[in-house]
Amino acid sequence: MEHIRPARPEDASRIAELIVVNYRANFYPFFKNDPFYFGELNVIDVASEYTAGSEALENTCVYDDGAVKGMIRTEGAEIKKLFVEPQFQNRGIGQKLLSFAVEQKNASWLWVLEYNEGGRRFYQRNGFILTGEKMLEDDWVPLLKMEKQNDCGIIGQTNTDR
Repeated sequence: MEHIRPARPEDASRIAELIVVNYRANFYPFFKNDPFYFGELNVIDVASEYTAGSEALENTCVYDDGAVKGMIRTEGAEIKKLFVEPQFQNRGIGQKLLSFAVEQKNASWLWVLEYNEGGRRFYQRNGFILTGEKMLEDDWVPLLKMEKQNDCGIIGQTNTDR
């Protein structure tokens, strides 16, 4: 897909910026945990996860049209992270990254923060449905599972699975 490429080690700080900015903008309002969002969560530490040869880097692709404006990370069929710089949201970048992951990486499911109504709507507009499955991450972060649907139902399921 146009402008989407595998992440490189030199993208680590930009990927970290995308993650930190989006976590603060989208999740801080729900949790208001200053020590985490403005202490533990920082660009230097997050960037260190994306070093050369790391699994995180190898599973990440970026949207780069001259500037890295978004990123997606998959692990197997799971979409682990999808973030677009807030100034570039609502321009189709997230949709392109998501389509890329589904079509090129065979991604078919993800966990979304229960409180993140905008995120849930985005995934629903792009063919994902809530499965009804829930989990608590770190014993306090409520997540909902979403799976990609195709014309015949959920990707990866056969008629006998339903």
